[in-house]
This record gives sequence, C-alpha cells and structure tokens, in this order.
Amino acid sequence: MKVCKKMTENGVGPDLVTHNIVLSAYKSGAQYSKALSYFELMKGTHIRPDTTTLNIVINCLVKLGQYEKAIDIFNSMREERADCRPDIVTFTSIIHLYSVSGQMENCKAVFNTMLAEGISPNIVSYNTLMAAYASHGMSREAVAVFNQIKQNGFRPDVVSYTSLLNAYGRSQLPEKAREVFDIMKRENCKPNLVSYNALIDAYGSNGLLAEAVGILRQMEQDGIEPNIVSICTLLAACGRCGQKVNIDAVLSAAELRGIKLNTVAYNSAIGSYINVGEFDKAVALYKSMRKRKVIADSVTYTVLISGCCNLSKYNEALEFLDDMVGLKIPLTKEVYSSLICVYSKQGQVAEAESVFNMMKVAGCSPDVVAYTAMLHAYNAAENWAKASALFLEMEESDIQPDSIACSALMQAFNKGGQPTKVLVLAEYMREKEIPLNDAVLFEMVSACSILQDWKTTIDLIKLMEPWFPSVSIGLLHQLLHLLGKCGKIESMMKLFYKIISSGVAVNFNTYSILLKNLLAAGNWRKYIEVLQWMEDAGIQPSKGMFVDILSFSQKGCGSEYADKLQERLESMRRSGDRNSSGAIASPPLGQRREANI
Repeated sequence: MKVCKKMTENGVGPDLVTHNIVLSAYKSGAQYSKALSYFELMKGTHIRPDTTTLNIVINCLVKLGQYEKAIDIFNSMREERADCRPDIVTFTSIIHLYSVSGQMENCKAVFNTMLAEGISPNIVSYNTLMAAYASHGMSREAVAVFNQIKQNGFRPDVVSYTSLLNAYGRSQLPEKAREVFDIMKRENCKPNLVSYNALIDAYGSNGLLAEAVGILRQMEQDGIEPNIVSICTLLAACGRCGQKVNIDAVLSAAELRGIKLNTVAYNSAIGSYINVGEFDKAVALYKSMRKRKVIADSVTYTVLISGCCNLSKYNEALEFLDDMVGLKIPLTKEVYSSLICVYSKQGQVAEAESVFNMMKVAGCSPDVVAYTAMLHAYNAAENWAKASALFLEMEESDIQPDSIACSALMQAFNKGGQPTKVLVLAEYMREKEIPLNDAVLFEMVSACSILQDWKTTIDLIKLMEPWFPSVSIGLLHQLLHLLGKCGKIESMMKLFYKIISSGVAVNFNTYSILLKNLLAAGNWRKYIEVLQWMEDAGIQPSKGMFVDILSFSQKGCGSEYADKLQERLESMRRSGDRNSSGAIASPPLGQRREANI
C-alpha cells in the first residue's frame, strides 16, 4: 500500500495489474473486508476489473460467508455481454462455495456446467469437488472423482489422497481410510500434516481412540511434528469415546510436546470433560484458560452453558452467562435456547419469555430448538393457550416443527384438558410427515384415555404394532390399561398377545394391569388363567392378587365354584412359594400358543 501510494504521488497512476496485486495481498493476508472496500474504491476509477479481479472478490466474499453476493458476481460473469468471463478459478471457487454452504447437488451441477462451457478441469478443481464430497461423508462420490482424476491423465496428489481418506473417515469407514493412507505411501506420495490429522480424525471420530493415538506416534516417527489440530482431534475423540483418563493424557501429551492450547483446543477439552460427566474438571480447565489469557469465545460459553443445563446446574449456567456478557461476546442460538431451558426448569416462565424476546431483538432468529425450549416452558406452566400460539408463530416463521416440539405441545394440551387438540395435532404430523416418536404416542394414548375414545385407541394400536419391540414398556402398559378401563377386555387381551408375539419382555406390572381390569370386569376364569401364566413365566404373584380373587369368589362366583377356586389358588400359592422369582418374564408356552393363534 505504501508503494502504491508513492506511485500515485509520483504520477505513475496504478493500473489494473497494480489493483489486482493489492487485492491479492489483502486476500493472502486474510484481510477480506479490506479487500472488498478496496474493490469498491477501484470501481470509482476508470479502470475496469478483469476476471482475475472478480475471482479475488468472489474468494473474499466466500471467506466472509457472503454467498449470495458471490453468486451474483458469478452469474453476471456468465451473461452474454459480460466483459469478464468465468475461468477455471471462478468455477472452482463456486464449487467450494456450495460445499461450505452444504448445497452438494449444486457442486456437481457447477462442475458439469464448467465442462459444458468447454473449460477442462485441472487437479485443483477435481480436488475441490472431492473435498466437497469428503466433508459430507459421501465416500462413493469421492471415489468416483478420484478415479476420474486418474482416467483423465492426472496424477493424484497429496490433497487428492487426503480428501479420499477424509471421505472414508466421515463415512465411518476408518479401515478404508487406512488403506488409502498406505496406498498413498506406496505411490510415493508423502503424507503431510493434514493427511495424518485426517487419519487421526478417521479413527477418533469412530471411537477408535487407541488407533488414533497410534497414528500420532507414527506421525512423530515419520518426522512430522503434531500440531494443535492433532491435539484437538484427539480431545474430541476422547469425548466421543467416554474415556475420562485419556482426556488428561492427551492434555499432558500436548504439554510435553510444547504445544500450547489455543481456544479451539480448550473448547474441545472442556466439551469432552462435560460429555463424560467431569464437570469440575471442565470448570477447572475453563479457569486455567482465562488465567493463561487464552480468549474464550462463543463456542466456549455455548459448551459450558449447554452442559450446565443438561446437568441441571442452573446457577452455574447463569454465572457463565455473566462472564459471557462481561466479555461482550454475542449470545448464540444454543446459549439462548439453554437459558430458556434453565428458566423453564426452575419455573421462571417470565424470564424464559424475556430471553426468547431478547433473542429476536438481537437479530438471532429462534430455531426449532429455541421454540421447543419455550414450548416446554409453557408446558411446565400449564399454559396450553400460549404454547399453541407459539406453535402457530413457529409455522408462520417457516420453521418445521419436529417430533420433540409436537410432543411438548401435546403434553400442554393434555395438561390443559384439551385432548381433542392432541389428536388434531397428530393428524397435522401425518400430513407433514413428522415422525411419531415414543413421547408423541404416549400423549396420543393419554388423550384417548381422557376422551375414553377406544376406537381411536384401536387404530393407534394397529399403527404402532410394527414398532412394539422399540416402544417403551410404559407406553404399552398405558395402552393395556386404557383398553381395560374402557371395558374392552377382549381387545386388551388381544393386545397382550401381540405384545408377547413381538418379543417384548413383559414384567410384573404388565400382569398386574391385566388382573386389575379382569377383576373389574368380573372375568374370574381369565384372572385365574393369567395368574397361572405368571407362574409359568417365573414371576411370583403378590399376596394381594390372591386375596382379591378369593374375596371376589366368595361374593360373585357362587358357592359351587368358591370352594374349587379357593383350592386351586391354594395350590398355585404353594407352587409359587417353592418357585419364587422376581425376574422379567420370558413368554410362557401357553401365551405363545395363544398369540400365534
């Protein structure tokens, strides 16, 4: 810039080459905003930009996340009367843009457009497309591009191989990643630091911590010093593996090698400690971070505050919030959502509403997580009307509700005595193809129970039947109880047979529900049969179960049955005393036979 200023003062006005050199310097120095400001000044001169100029500008816009502006420039370059036509650098930058913004279909579309316009790809453009697929774990597509590189006469370089092993790592195929690494060596393509880190990540992200540490040692033996990225990758792996000791070991390894932890490393370590339940160590590390004057950022506080919320440490969450505000760090969506959760769990709905409104005012648009946290707050306050209004606002904001949000609203409806609205919401979920999870099904069954709507219950059972093995036993108990309460004893027993035939392990409570409803219906014969099933299943009936049926037999069975009934029960009770067990049942032969029928 000094030289450029001196040129101008001496009357040697800067030309296009000069401007491009200055723009390139800003880009190389990662001063992207200054590059864009300089470009605006350049547009005020008589010098018109060329393709090189616009390529630099597009690159800076991508780095700043201003994707729409970059696409606008790209589209203007492709217009028929455009002075600057896009070249291979332009297309490669746009492929990268779509990759970082998660638009994978557009990556391939831009690559094909480049071919259609007669621009032959080079190794950089191939590698950029491969890296896009790799970052999203699309290993098949990455392999296809890798093969294209060789078929078109190019020799895969270290970037090509690293992208491929990264693709396998993200696809949960660490052994395939290792194969690529070994092939790379055989082909005399020396792995670099990024290659080793990618292989460490391939093992670490798939829970193979010992193998990841082994790569770190191999890396040192091959004369490549691990860096902070290597350490961060191992720390993140520790959190996923749930191994408490290894977090300390990795931190010690970094210290022994003279690797100073940066913000990202501290965040990884703090997050790993929280993931394995070592909250005190996470806090101690945070204090060490502050003491060593390593800058804590929004990720640091997001991890800490979210962790506090998950561990029900609400006061600590608010203390970290004070630190965050004191450092003037903007609150993230995750922090806002966690704070709403904190206030909700403590019954402070007004405070939760305040945080939710602050979020909007700050220009941080609430996402599905924030809306769901607020729905839980209204649910806890038993305010179904506000919960319903919030759900409508969510729809108007074009935010697709998920199963968790729907179950929260359903629970609010049931608590507020609005069971019909639960079933209406269930229909909405079917229309929107929102999956029905256990919590949603539980609230639907509760609504049917409140309404005593046995017909809808039967339909619900048919819908749930394929999922019986994965549905909670509590929900199945609720269904059995509802049918029995409605007097649908035959349907209750049919449901029981279906539960048994699906392989679900029933327990004492399952039989207790059956017996209670059979007794209420006066079906003493079936009651005796179910008692026998319990015996066959190795579950000892309680004393109360015998007392109940004996009392009933004396009142409702007639004298001719009462004596025989008492004799049979005494026999069953003696048998039960000899074979007492509280284990969970495996289905008795009699039940399996009836279920099959």
